[in-house]
Amino acid sequence: MKNISNKQVSFLIKPVVFILCLLPFILLFWQALNDGLGTNPVETLSHETGQWALRFLLITLVITPLRRISKINWLIKLRRMLGLFAFFYASMHFITYIWLDQFFDWREILIDIPKRPFITIGFVSFVLLIPLAVTSTRAMQRRLKKKWKVLHRLVYIIPVLVIVHFIWSLKADYTEPFIYAAIFFILMLMRSIRTEKKAYEKKALQV
Repeated sequence: MKNISNKQVSFLIKPVVFILCLLPFILLFWQALNDGLGTNPVETLSHETGQWALRFLLITLVITPLRRISKINWLIKLRRMLGLFAFFYASMHFITYIWLDQFFDWREILIDIPKRPFITIGFVSFVLLIPLAVTSTRAMQRRLKKKWKVLHRLVYIIPVLVIVHFIWSLKADYTEPFIYAAIFFILMLMRSIRTEKKAYEKKALQV
């Protein structure tokens, strides 16, 4: 698995991962067509699409440490796709809100966003995802150069906002968001340890 060519990744691995990433949406669509979303289908759609957006954000963050641990370098080629699926499910979450919940009543939406804190922070999270999706291509990476890395550090801030949005949207049982928070904390701790290690090694070389 480590010695897979770029062509095999493009024509074999990526299509399989794409289909797997799309399965939650297909399942939700099937359930919607067959009245399988429960007594409150809008709430179910909102909950599921929001959770999948957060899951894909965390999966995207897992790719780099997993590549380092496993030494499977082609995993990095999946990161952009996974990040775009996080944006896709976040978009579905937002569309569920403006369409099925608010029926495109823009006046009510503009009143609702600043009135309810969890809606406000969710909206901010979605807005911050947009530039990451727009600049995810290699062409944009070459054009922005160092600014691209600075911009894409938002990927470490957005999950925090999304987790807070999730917690504030609940009235009871915070188990799920706290699990996601724990996963994110571990990932950030791993990143911090690696950054400190690299800084120490760089300092040691300068001595």
